[in-house]
Amino acid sequence: MQKLLIALSFFLAIASFSTTASAGSAQLLLDAHTGEVLASENPDSLNHPASLTKMMTLYMTFEAIRRGELSWDSRVPFSKYAASRPPTKLRVKAGDAITVKEAVLGLIVQSANDAAAALAEKLGGSESAFAAEMTRKARALGMARTVFVNASGLPDARQITTARDMSTLGIALLRDFPEEYKLFNTKSFAFRGRTINGHNNLMYRYKGMDGIKTGYTNASGFNLVSAVRDGNRRVIGVVMGGRSAASRDKIMEKLIAGNIARASGGTQLLASNSTRVGMDLARLGDNVPVPAPRQDAVAAVIGLASASPVAASTLGTAYAQPVEVAAAAVASDVAPLNPQAELPLAKTAAATGAARGWQIQIAAASSAELAMDLLADAKAKIGGALADRDTYTEAVIRDGSTFYRARFTGFASKTEARSVCDQLVKNRYDCVLMPARG
Repeated sequence: MQKLLIALSFFLAIASFSTTASAGSAQLLLDAHTGEVLASENPDSLNHPASLTKMMTLYMTFEAIRRGELSWDSRVPFSKYAASRPPTKLRVKAGDAITVKEAVLGLIVQSANDAAAALAEKLGGSESAFAAEMTRKARALGMARTVFVNASGLPDARQITTARDMSTLGIALLRDFPEEYKLFNTKSFAFRGRTINGHNNLMYRYKGMDGIKTGYTNASGFNLVSAVRDGNRRVIGVVMGGRSAASRDKIMEKLIAGNIARASGGTQLLASNSTRVGMDLARLGDNVPVPAPRQDAVAAVIGLASASPVAASTLGTAYAQPVEVAAAAVASDVAPLNPQAELPLAKTAAATGAARGWQIQIAAASSAELAMDLLADAKAKIGGALADRDTYTEAVIRDGSTFYRARFTGFASKTEARSVCDQLVKNRYDCVLMPARG
């Protein structure tokens, strides 16, 4: 069943994007504390990620280490397939093995394609199965327009992303793996008697830049994701489709230098699992329009198929039908009912609690079940002030799409609700307080 869900997720993700990606110019600079886009050009245009793909391979490797499935010293075997990947590569022979730490450094410093394939096989059984998991993880992080089909970024017309999605992934690496992220500042490492040097030249000379990844194929052009610290400011820059490495680096320098002064200070990274567009969805009040493009509906179907809660992401919009029905509706482009109307559908779990005092909303989800899961997770993490609170989900249709608000209810005063909101925010939840409606 798990394999079937993976296959379904992968198929739907690829099927949802009929637009052909091209090596078009795209730029974005994101405030890592607030999610504000400080500057952008074509941030949602489809492009090929090239070796930026390895950022997700590394994210999932770090997750596996965190879960205890791998250690830094675990052996990563090289199959004939992995060893045969074209350069750039570590040139490990089939049947040989290296450590996870060596593989990770190979991806970061040398952008080694053979090491990426070997890690994919270690974690997913096959590179294609791992790529399907990568795409599902992208959806969970709020990367609504990204599809992965391999772990390295080697050319494949189906492998697509956007500058906005890559900024989301950059934030996720910084936020979720602060210790592991420090490896992105590695300039060289020793491997079997050789010194392997990196080629992120801008990082070596730009003050405050400590990662993250370069990428290039003929189809993608020259790509770069950069993380920069300036005092207590923190930004993520993305440049895609550059004509040369030098021109790409100059564009990034100009993008950062011209806009970083407008970034906010602070120490807390963006708490939401998405950029500002996704955050708006999670923070919906009663009068905020929700865009629901066709690919978002398919993305939501993937979220339903994987049964994974999605907080604060563009997957908050979804068709209400079961997976099979929703997939069919998307495939046939069935026009939604009442496309101009917002229709409250259903209230679940202590609905009466919403009719008094104050309430707080932490997210929007793709189903009532997922919304309740998010509320249960928040209860378990916060405890105390939320332990005995009523939970409340409300399904609302906007522009033909359905999302489910996840709320805690029954707060006697605004002050009490605000105090709980403060605790949620400290634990990296979004939180909006509002008076209950009668």
